[in-house]
Amino acid sequence: SAGLTEEQKEFQKVALDFAAKEMAPHMAEWDEKEIFPVETMRKAAQLGFGGIYVKPDVGGSGLSRLDTSIIFEALSTGCTSTTAYMSIHNMCVWMIDTFGNEEQRHRFCPSLCSMEKFASYCLTEPGSGSDAASLLTSAQRKGDTYVLNGSKAFISGGGDTDVYVVMCRTGGPGPKGISCLVLEKGMPGLSFGKKEKKVGWNSQPTRAVIFEDCIVPAGNRLGAEGQGFSIAMKGLNGGRINIASCSLGAAHASVLLAQEHLTVRKQFGEPLANNQYLQFRLAEMATRLVAARLMVRSAARALQEGREDAAVLCSMAKLFATDECFAICNQALQMHGGYGYLKDYAVQQFVRDIRVHQILEGTNEVMRMIVARNLLQS
Repeated sequence: SAGLTEEQKEFQKVALDFAAKEMAPHMAEWDEKEIFPVETMRKAAQLGFGGIYVKPDVGGSGLSRLDTSIIFEALSTGCTSTTAYMSIHNMCVWMIDTFGNEEQRHRFCPSLCSMEKFASYCLTEPGSGSDAASLLTSAQRKGDTYVLNGSKAFISGGGDTDVYVVMCRTGGPGPKGISCLVLEKGMPGLSFGKKEKKVGWNSQPTRAVIFEDCIVPAGNRLGAEGQGFSIAMKGLNGGRINIASCSLGAAHASVLLAQEHLTVRKQFGEPLANNQYLQFRLAEMATRLVAARLMVRSAARALQEGREDAAVLCSMAKLFATDECFAICNQALQMHGGYGYLKDYAVQQFVRDIRVHQILEGTNEVMRMIVARNLLQS
């Protein structure tokens, strides 16, 4: 809570309490049974967590990017997988709120902010992950509709969610030929692949989203034709802060679990906490966590202020926080010894759930490319 305003400390307390009471007791079950905890998320939405940085006139909380980071970090201590889906949902609602017209904002956002409906972000394709500008899903204009063909891969919530923010090609090759359409479940020609079996993130379903001559009203396009790639990237700047914040929460919880285990567990006649090597490792974990947190919060402020260096700071924060926090969780597992590898112990789930954060919202290799390009251009 260091450096936070009284109001931010209150948001943090509400989110931590919710994580401890409504999420942490069910985290293992949601993981094992692959439950998408819709009702729990709707309870979170009643606290304002369904559209955290969405404008209040359509049901959002109107909070800042820093407030959002604080909330997602706190929620992630209870269940990282569920919080990560909520962060993607929030990003989708923000995109509609920011780039949609008044009719679109009022049509889609209220039911998404209340989490009566859920949203999915559709950018990645089977053949274009990091090279998002080469996506092939096409939308041909026919009168007042678009005919959409193609498929998206690794879509969080796919098949279980109601609204799909889809990047598709309406023009020539490259980023300037991409537009953004909002689809609703049940539209003819919209279908889903099988539910993927994943290492972690099991409290949210992941499927391919398939478009076969899918008819989408032209009134469901966000922004102008050709603006889609810009919308996608602006969404991802915030998404990177969000997913980095979820990593912070997992690492924070793992440090506390390690601290408790070292105090309770005895080896060679004394608590592990008396072992200086383990003391030093715990100190390093806490130090790296605080460093990552400061970096994420600094980037969140830059994004909120619309600073020129915001995109590169978001990339740096995502790269640093997701790498460091995975290492912290992994070290916490190591400190548990054999117990850390048992599913009865939460630390292994944090390790599994956090691993994918180094891949999604732009892989950490792409984050390095963005940072390097910025340095070499300047």
